[in-house]
Amino acid sequence: MELTPALRSAFKDLLGPKGAIENADEIQPYVQDWRGNYKGHSPLLLKPASTEEVSEVLKLCSANKLAVTPQSGNTGLVNGGVAYGELVLSTQRMDKIRSIDVHNNSMDVDAGCILQSVHTAASDANRFFPLHLGSQGSARIGGLISTNAGGVAVLRYGMMRDLLLGLEVVLADGRIWNGLNGLRKDNTGYDLKHLFCGAEGTLGVITGASLKLFPVPKTATAWLVVETVEKAVELLSHVRNEVGDAVTGFEFMPKTAVELTAKEIETARDPLPHEAEWRILLEVSLPSEDQARASLESAVEKAFEADLILDGTIAQSVAQSDDFWTVRESIPMVKRTYMTSVNHDVSVPVSKVSEFLKRSGKKLQEMLPGTEAIAFGHLGDGNIHYSIAEYADSENARVRKQASEITEIVHAITTELGGSISAEHGIGLLKRDELPLHKSAVEMELMRTVKSALDPQNIMNPGRILKTS
Repeated sequence: MELTPALRSAFKDLLGPKGAIENADEIQPYVQDWRGNYKGHSPLLLKPASTEEVSEVLKLCSANKLAVTPQSGNTGLVNGGVAYGELVLSTQRMDKIRSIDVHNNSMDVDAGCILQSVHTAASDANRFFPLHLGSQGSARIGGLISTNAGGVAVLRYGMMRDLLLGLEVVLADGRIWNGLNGLRKDNTGYDLKHLFCGAEGTLGVITGASLKLFPVPKTATAWLVVETVEKAVELLSHVRNEVGDAVTGFEFMPKTAVELTAKEIETARDPLPHEAEWRILLEVSLPSEDQARASLESAVEKAFEADLILDGTIAQSVAQSDDFWTVRESIPMVKRTYMTSVNHDVSVPVSKVSEFLKRSGKKLQEMLPGTEAIAFGHLGDGNIHYSIAEYADSENARVRKQASEITEIVHAITTELGGSISAEHGIGLLKRDELPLHKSAVEMELMRTVKSALDPQNIMNPGRILKTS
């Protein structure tokens, strides 16, 4: 239905001048992704300040069949939060920490809370929220839930879905479901919160969340050099045998990416230059610093004896540990800034990572000789950020001209190895048309059934994840 002058006025009356914005210059930042790859358009930006206002907005949208694109921090990577004619519904004004229950180890927050603010509030209460990622200074909780975000601590704490105790959601027709009970055990039927986690705003608008907190861990961090990915996988098994679930992070990076980062990023340096091909960033967390360091030192020493490690260093301070992480977290920025690349977010069983890299690398070099494969990420859970890059401007780069063929090869090998074409970034519009090639007909039909039941008019982020028209 058309957004008539009367409807524009109705939204303004409902939300006030700060909540209903028509000015194109003010809308512009909300209709393009943060990397500048996708540019959309919207006639109206809605910024409700409460769950009740979201409810009234969706009642009005439902009654008039107006499509809505929910948006949180707009840090997504799969073109899932950019509007293409829909109204933009931003939760940025809903940014309060509602409550913290230290005895229940839980925190209730608005969906618009920035992740870094959640970390700070948890720390102030002598608690820890384990989701950490590069965009934590701008990513917001609602979007992180809607994409089931992962981050660097999935190995121990799980993805966003594992960190949820409850949700508050406004449905497409404006009804409010308050599931913020903070319970860890509730066996009374369907676990509804999992429907909305990872749904990318296609089933409703998340307005609040009850998050799991943990005692503050003490960490020890090592930067290690290994010869091959096979050795890295063996090292992971070895460390887990030694310290169990205390392994918080196990990141892998190629030498070339580390060197490029150290060259181009002023705050980054290569902690341990070496000719070997791979680097591992290993982090162990235990209740005390002495325990964490002793466990890490013992595991690393035994790994040396088993010829799993060629060289290594253990951080002597929090600042040095932060320096290690700066290198890891800067790799995507360097790759985007100095090379033209086609990027993938895939996962395979940890035991198949080496096979994936060999098979995909061989095929892509045959197709595009001279390009560079940059593989890095969360080896501990099999999540590989895999890019094919070259030093060329975007207009002339072979990788851009043959992007679809590159992706077809990468995703086909991923699927053959029992993996996923989206490990943590979601589907959005970017991977929507490809999804049926990697999901069974039954899975696709079940998803369509859920979508139809909760959003029969198809006004919630239409066309994302599922092709609906």
